[in-house]
Amino acid sequence: MSVLDGKVAIVTGAARGLGRVEALELAKLGARVVVSDLGTAGDGSGRDEGPAQAVVDEIKAAGGEAVAHFGDVADWNDSKAMIQTAVDSFGDLNILVNNAGFCRDKMVFGMSEDEFDSVIRVHVKGHFCGIRHATEYWRNKAKAEGGSVYGRIISTASEAFIFASVGQPNYAAAKAGIVAMTGSAAQGMVKYGVTANTIMPRARTRMNDSGSLAAMFAKPEEGFDNFAPENVSPLVGYLAAPASQNISGNLFVVWGKQISIIQRPLHEADFDTEAGWSYESVDAALTPYYADKEPIKNSFIVPSM
Repeated sequence: MSVLDGKVAIVTGAARGLGRVEALELAKLGARVVVSDLGTAGDGSGRDEGPAQAVVDEIKAAGGEAVAHFGDVADWNDSKAMIQTAVDSFGDLNILVNNAGFCRDKMVFGMSEDEFDSVIRVHVKGHFCGIRHATEYWRNKAKAEGGSVYGRIISTASEAFIFASVGQPNYAAAKAGIVAMTGSAAQGMVKYGVTANTIMPRARTRMNDSGSLAAMFAKPEEGFDNFAPENVSPLVGYLAAPASQNISGNLFVVWGKQISIIQRPLHEADFDTEAGWSYESVDAALTPYYADKEPIKNSFIVPSM
């Protein structure tokens, strides 16, 4: 018996890249999977249903169960329909893996309003909509059944939010929002038996297969491929499984052969005053403290490599 037998999972952005391998992993572990991605061919969008349906076909060919859902994760009604697809197709929902996203990189002084808004919308609102509708479903189910439910939220962020990546003020802000929102969901849903965790993968995807990052993430000609998306999916499978019941509100970096657990920011120093703060007393306290420190290097923000 597989660890996810009887469980129902949704993976967003599941037609390609990380989402695809995560959907395949959950299916391999026994889950029935809703493969969610953008709209169908013929809907006027010019998008192709092929990649998402191909993942469904791949799961079925391996003996699993899957259906496709086509929609915009950041659209309230599309996202709600995605949850309903799981319930209508398989009778329940247990696992939500939020993965959909894209980049619109630009230096902060050159970024357009749309380049900012579109990235925030897809990442932050896209995570929110799925989490919002899934948690409502789980809360209602817990109340109706008079006990806890089996619920797992797995969100996808990036170390860009820690490093405050140059040229990605929109993406870094979006990923910071995802971490905070998922942590909030973890606290709000713990009494219902639902866990919520965030992963920060280092993996080769369409977001880094060109431009300045392409060389860093390139597939090696031989040897172990540190940035293969397949290195990420086992952690997703684990966080979706019963064994992870005591893990919630956590943040993981995963890549290659390594999984790292990231702590919350640590407290550094305190400065007190007896008479209340004035400009002069703030100056007297902080200027000497930072006198031998370099900008950025000694801040919470770690400069990107």
